[in-house]
Amino acid sequence: MAKLYFRYGAMNSGKSTALLQAAYNYEERGQRVLLAKPEIDTKGAGQIESRLGMTREVDFLIAPGASVQELFQQQRLCAQQEEADALLPGNPRDIACLLVDEAQFLSAEQIDDLFRIAVVDGIPVMAYGIRNDFLTHAFPGSARLLAIAHSLEELKTICRCGRKAVFNGRRIDDRFVFDGDQVAIDGGGDEHIVTYESLCGNCYLAESGGRLG
Repeated sequence: MAKLYFRYGAMNSGKSTALLQAAYNYEERGQRVLLAKPEIDTKGAGQIESRLGMTREVDFLIAPGASVQELFQQQRLCAQQEEADALLPGNPRDIACLLVDEAQFLSAEQIDDLFRIAVVDGIPVMAYGIRNDFLTHAFPGSARLLAIAHSLEELKTICRCGRKAVFNGRRIDDRFVFDGDQVAIDGGGDEHIVTYESLCGNCYLAESGGRLG
């Protein structure tokens, strides 16, 4: 049975790099993959961007409220048709894996679609994302993944102090903030620059004045 995987970590833990490496590994073995990410993630437009400088176009974007299962099936049929049109020998290759970046921005219902793609359609799904927002609250997509994914894997990174980072501190113009909307894409903002820093529990509490959430 195909499985739904959730690979999560704090900011700068190499999630997008790991996704692109997984896609490369599949394709190096002659298998075909599809890449997707939520439309709300405007960083890189229709690309997945690694902080190491690697980029790749996604095969489809997932709009709020859209059926991920329907979007996947459309792209799956297109991929099979492309191979048929190319007159490749043998049966057209099916999709070997669906890889989803920034999965925390999906809704719980869209995560359920990823589960159905794995279980009903028989296609492994690897979802990558962060668990918590800058106020330590779980994103809806991440909470659902933690509840139903077959496999959970933490991608680790370190805080500036050298401890394991578990939280994501939000900076606006280089100052930590602890209020605002749950979603603010790094680099965005009309007048101010939004960035994030991965922090351990000690450093997060020091910056927040002991506040969690």
